[in-house]
Amino acid sequence: MDFHVSLEGRGDLAARIYRQLLDAILDGRLRPGERLPPTRELARRLDVSRNTVAVAYDRLVADGFLTGRAGAGTFVTGEPVRERAAPRGVVQPRAFWRTAEPLMPPRGRALHDFTVGLPDPKLFPIASWRRLLARELRVGSAGYIDPAGDGSLKEAIARHVGISRSVRAGADDVIVTQGAQQALDLIGRVLIEPGACVAVEEPGYPPARQLFRSLGARVAGVPVDEQGLDVSALPKAARVVYVTPSHQFPLGVPMSLARRTALLEWARHRNAVIIEDDYDSEFRFGERPLEPLQSLDGAGRVVYVGSFSKTLLPTLRLGFLVAPASLRTALRAAKQLTDWHGDPFAQAALARFIDEGLLARHIRKATKEYAARHARITALLAADSRFQLVPSAAGLHVCARLDPTLRVRPAPSLAVESLASYYAEGAPGHGVVLGYGGISRTAIPEGIRLLITALKRIDNPLA
Repeated sequence: MDFHVSLEGRGDLAARIYRQLLDAILDGRLRPGERLPPTRELARRLDVSRNTVAVAYDRLVADGFLTGRAGAGTFVTGEPVRERAAPRGVVQPRAFWRTAEPLMPPRGRALHDFTVGLPDPKLFPIASWRRLLARELRVGSAGYIDPAGDGSLKEAIARHVGISRSVRAGADDVIVTQGAQQALDLIGRVLIEPGACVAVEEPGYPPARQLFRSLGARVAGVPVDEQGLDVSALPKAARVVYVTPSHQFPLGVPMSLARRTALLEWARHRNAVIIEDDYDSEFRFGERPLEPLQSLDGAGRVVYVGSFSKTLLPTLRLGFLVAPASLRTALRAAKQLTDWHGDPFAQAALARFIDEGLLARHIRKATKEYAARHARITALLAADSRFQLVPSAAGLHVCARLDPTLRVRPAPSLAVESLASYYAEGAPGHGVVLGYGGISRTAIPEGIRLLITALKRIDNPLA
């Protein structure tokens, strides 16, 4: 392998080469079984005599870190005994980032996993996706593409959301992103000045709240009731409002038409922008959905955000935003400054996936399965009066409120999320949020039984 050796420092040349090779073996950069360059080649590269390199190699062989094989070369035999790490450092991040931690820390999958926001990977048509991606890798361009995304994918997205969600958009209105989170980041970069007030739902989506705070915004939580965001409680100073009107996260209620109309009127009166996150409304189990804010908006105050991470797979990291013409140039420039563009091969493959009807077929199949899981969970929870179900008819999770005196004890084979974790201001609501993408239909009854068993009553809920 092409290993870098520096000849700077004290001591004879052979000792310096020996020490650097030994350090690389001990910290794992050179792994057992790896072949070192021949002494003649390394000597030529370092502009030293071959004998100097041979002396370093011989010492390492004598110490048991290298072995020579006749006709094959010199190989590493020693095992790493220490970790290689960067210097501890003295520089510090900005104040916000000093206390920032991952919002979703890695954890092992529980046997009964009700984690929120995960689609079932077993439902994804991996064979079809592999075929389409392989084709693009064979024939696709290896050059840079438009920062706003592959043209064929933008056209496919505009058609798809126009048909399925009545979103008014042409290809030029679409910007393809690395998931919905990057879409929110781009919008924030373009719209949010440091110190500006951004209104979010309370309870709401923690990654959005944290993102806006990281950009220097003052984030204000606005209560949510059975009709969605309480427009009358919006702070007067807010100039950006982030909402999930189709399937409120995490409660699951849709925003009523009256509230949608009121929110658009409020934005017009306050000269504000609405970010509409339509994260998982593709999966609907009941009545026809209400029109998105974007399709009701006649003034161009709504930026619509969608994601394929919930519809297909989170690992694909594919999302999009639909922006009014007044923001398109700025958002495209922000995308270019952030990462130039996304993966062109995955984008082209997704375009074909949509155009061949595979996305629509997948959504129909997945919706049928998720509807069955949703029905099973809600029926089991409804049978226990301690759970107060929040009505919902879409998405990948369901919410149930609990009396403040009840808590869910940790259980090793059960993963369930607390409603309180989605509150950032004031007294949190009590309850559980149950995702059903990560648990099979047959495992749900036992999972709910474990949840019921884990409930415990506490004497002082305020403690």
